[in-house]
Amino acid sequence: MTEPGNEQALQWSRPSVMSLTIKDRAGLYAAYMPFLQQGGIFVPGARPCQLGDEVFLLLTLMQDETRYPVAGKVAWVTPQGSTHTAGIGVQFPDDESGIRVKRRIEELLGTALGSSRPTHTI
Repeated sequence: MTEPGNEQALQWSRPSVMSLTIKDRAGLYAAYMPFLQQGGIFVPGARPCQLGDEVFLLLTLMQDETRYPVAGKVAWVTPQGSTHTAGIGVQFPDDESGIRVKRRIEELLGTALGSSRPTHTI
């Protein structure tokens, strides 16, 4: 029990929930973040987040009917007003869901992975 006037406000942290549909290979190339340890995806225009925030992302890739659920962490932030597209980079988790979505993205991108074209992040 706490003494009167000595209460602490509890803050419940709840992961942000967002959805991203990538419609074509060029968009997937621009959003994919292979330089992150487990891979990741850039979510343009996402609401402001801090590095390390937990997010839950439902990711749809091109014509794939599967919606990939990703419980990841914010590993990149491009703020509004930057010369690049504003948004966040979500690092895939080191679990089956992260491995599955990373593998699928790399299958879809194929040889484009070696391209030097700019992306949303680099």
